[in-house]
Amino acid sequence: MENNQKNIKHTVKDFLVSGESFDLVHDETRDLLVTFPQPKEDQLAKYYESEAYISHTDTNKGLTANLYQSVKKYSLASKTKLIKSLLGSTGTLLDIGAGTGEFLKVAKENNWTVSGIEPNEKARGIASEKGIDLENSIDDLQGNVYDVVTLWHVLEHLPDLENTLQKIEAFVKPGGVLIIAVPNFKSYDATFYKNYWAAFDVPRHLWHFSKASMKTLFSSEVTLQKIKPMWFDSFYVSLLSEKYKSGTNFSIKALFVGLWSNLVGLRTKDYSSHIYCFKKAK
Repeated sequence: MENNQKNIKHTVKDFLVSGESFDLVHDETRDLLVTFPQPKEDQLAKYYESEAYISHTDTNKGLTANLYQSVKKYSLASKTKLIKSLLGSTGTLLDIGAGTGEFLKVAKENNWTVSGIEPNEKARGIASEKGIDLENSIDDLQGNVYDVVTLWHVLEHLPDLENTLQKIEAFVKPGGVLIIAVPNFKSYDATFYKNYWAAFDVPRHLWHFSKASMKTLFSSEVTLQKIKPMWFDSFYVSLLSEKYKSGTNFSIKALFVGLWSNLVGLRTKDYSSHIYCFKKAK
């Protein structure tokens, strides 16, 4: 994608690892923000090399990480409940971007037959210690199909979006369920924090979705059934955003922004993050 100056919505700093700045270019056709320039695939891994990147660790050091891990315990149970309610029973489950395997561990304990993909070697090692063996790449499981496929805050990280979406769709059995959770750049907290909004997380996040853009991703075989808010994300993201903006590790202001974002979302239906529940035709 060319860097069209008139379509640059924000210039955002990588606060976590490199300190480099990236443009967010608006794809008006799909209502999608695209990180520019995007690192080459063989360069992406270095942007995850931080102990602060808690999706690849189980650390609870620091207030923000402690909050993240506490909320994660609650959300794991609710995610497992959600996938069973959508399918109507347990079955085969593929989690793409499985991190340290916590979700698959809980799903396995609830009688799901689980598989997962995680490119980060350190995270795969932690998952293995929990009895969850993960594949390195989407290509390692090509040809397999599953009752449920999940991507929890993962789609925004995946390079070669169009080709990857086709592979993801192919993993879903006819009549199966596809669940994708992503941040929403049209939420109140995103609008409030602008280029400090932590969920931009450049360049690890290559794509930044709106509700409109999520409806354009898949073939007519895959239909959107429902959209659910992720209530806790606005608080976590606002705390991290305030840290980037003012250097404050804990901010009452950030909690109010997170709360207000959820209240605004009740009216606008644009929350900090959404869970999109798709179903594939039989």
